[in-house]
Amino acid sequence: MKHVLAIDQGTTSTRAILFDESARAVALARRELPQHYPASGWVEHDPEDIWRDTLATVAEVIARAPGQAAGITALGITNQRETVVVWERSSGQPIHRAIVWQDRRTAPRCAELKAAGAEEVVRRKTGLLLDPYFSGTKLAWILDHVPGARTRAERGELAFGTVDTFLVWRLTVGRVHVTDVTNAARTLLYDIHAQDWDEELLRLLRVPRSLLPQVRDCSEIYGHTTPELFGRSLPIAGIAGDQQAALIGQACFEPGMAKSTYGTGCFLLLNTGATAVPSGNRMLTTPAYRLGGRIAYAMEGSIFVAGAALKWLRDGLKVIGSAAETAALAAGVPDDHGVYLVPAFVGLGAPHWDPHARAVICGLTLDATGAHLARAALESVAYQTLDLTAAMQRDGARRADAIRIDGGMAANNWFCQFLADVLEARVERPAQLETTALGAAFLAGLATGVWSDLDALASHWHAADVFSPRMDQKRRERLVAGWRHAVARTLLSPGE
Repeated sequence: MKHVLAIDQGTTSTRAILFDESARAVALARRELPQHYPASGWVEHDPEDIWRDTLATVAEVIARAPGQAAGITALGITNQRETVVVWERSSGQPIHRAIVWQDRRTAPRCAELKAAGAEEVVRRKTGLLLDPYFSGTKLAWILDHVPGARTRAERGELAFGTVDTFLVWRLTVGRVHVTDVTNAARTLLYDIHAQDWDEELLRLLRVPRSLLPQVRDCSEIYGHTTPELFGRSLPIAGIAGDQQAALIGQACFEPGMAKSTYGTGCFLLLNTGATAVPSGNRMLTTPAYRLGGRIAYAMEGSIFVAGAALKWLRDGLKVIGSAAETAALAAGVPDDHGVYLVPAFVGLGAPHWDPHARAVICGLTLDATGAHLARAALESVAYQTLDLTAAMQRDGARRADAIRIDGGMAANNWFCQFLADVLEARVERPAQLETTALGAAFLAGLATGVWSDLDALASHWHAADVFSPRMDQKRRERLVAGWRHAVARTLLSPGE
């Protein structure tokens, strides 16, 4: 039986998962990734931590693989998308910590560019908004703040990449400098219609083209790992940003199909096929995947804080010992008690795109408990998802009858039922919850003959659980109205 190895490099962990040709996970290894917060609103990772954890998890999985490395057909990579790494071409050493997608340090620069009228051209070419979430302003910040970086970049001494690019560079000992279309499209530098780096955008953000990787399809053989790493050379044959990889792992290949991933953040993608649908409601237009030179697009809504709110309850407030406790806590109180949490810890994403918003808890009374906070955190993720679907409907998208979900929070039955109630739609949880890694494996397997086509991939998707809406309409309207009021208070500028 053929096996495909997926590297799933996420915001809070690095994982390696081995899948067989029936799309079953047969081995998994994980390392938690340390977070660094050097200033308010700043979030960084050490690229060397990412690299060490990648080597360790892959080695652990290979040791447990049937036939070990000899039994692995290909390797795929999926990654946290907008996180930025810059390194020396000569040594492969990063010149600064990776600036993470959550980081808000470039909010003032984004505001300057907006004030100068630049957002229209950015939106038209990239499908994105001018927000510090995206890679381009982070890259420019490194060039401007690391001594000598801009001069060295202009001399061609430095390389830029999102995490996928950095890993491929290291895995191939600097022989391959590539990314795929889904990661390139999140940089503010890539024209998703012309499908190339854009000179006007490069000038706007003052980024030398020599820094940039080659942009390739999501499924092809980009290069091979150096044999010294894993005992033999493995073809690297699939790359996609984590949210697009989840869309692929959920087999959402037809226009109108939607998936929502609940990890550190929440990301809802709606497949729009060959049409790049512009949004009038501050959704993103983004490539879903490109296979054989043919591109499919998606409409995306991005929520910055989902599971991260539960992590805050655990590590910051210490009101829970683990995220798994929240289902029982939420079910253990009769109602929400009027408590709302708007988790704008790093600003608000779609549809508000307010980098200055900060988290708010509304409705606390002396008899509110940690259970109410846990429930409010879970509810906030469902409400934010509703805000995304409502914005997509205003853009003309048909209301989805069903949404396929994945990510850590998808294992929480209480959350899944509340989500179905709030969205008034079926919530479908797949039998294989590791959909992000599976998407990377699917892409690598497509390029190496493990699977023949998209229909073959779709045949492996099966729903394990379906949650149907059952909440009384008046109660739903009351709860949603309370959420909207809480968000309005969050969006008030300081002093109002």
